[in-house]
Amino acid sequence: MNPTITAFKSSPDRGKGLARDMRVRWALEEVGQAYDVRLVTFAEMREPAHLALHPFGQIPTYEDGDLVLFESGAILFHIAERHAGLLPADANARARAVTWMFAALSTVEPPIVERSMATIVERDKSWYEERLPVLEGRVRDRLGQLSNRLGDADWLDGAFSAGDLMMVSVMQRLAGSGLVEEYPNLAAYIARAEARPAYRRAFDAQYAVFVAASGG
Repeated sequence: MNPTITAFKSSPDRGKGLARDMRVRWALEEVGQAYDVRLVTFAEMREPAHLALHPFGQIPTYEDGDLVLFESGAILFHIAERHAGLLPADANARARAVTWMFAALSTVEPPIVERSMATIVERDKSWYEERLPVLEGRVRDRLGQLSNRLGDADWLDGAFSAGDLMMVSVMQRLAGSGLVEEYPNLAAYIARAEARPAYRRAFDAQYAVFVAASGG
């Protein structure tokens, strides 16, 4: 029996692959694990049936037999632990890959999300023009540090891992901002990850949901 994940029936990103179910889809594709998807509306996400899976009423969730998980990082870690392909066999390299997962979620993502939310909900506020450079400065601080660490390597620590998958997923939220392009090695890093066959399969699957929802 395949695990089941939840995803937006009508994603607010209009098929760009920025919703967090994309991280889980990509991980499952990387390890070759078939999966089912249950699409939910925003109204259904507030109903008791979904809240029993995700107490904060969000997506994605992951169900595999008696196991129910929420939070994309926890789901990705579980997938990487159970299947070969996303975590190195060497114990120290494995620990470093997990560290990069945490770094993506705890250190790099927060300023990116803060900037993204400001561009959506604060654009008409009187303070927006002054606040945006401050937020973008915080993003640049993190991108600069990451760029220095990556250098001319293909991936963060040896072979592609769950750490790279999570880091790229986080930085994709900056698409169209021009910020990543200020760091050519990071732009190339993201492009390299997006060229992976597993990523393309995951992207195409989530984009098909958008097309169906929009009547295309």
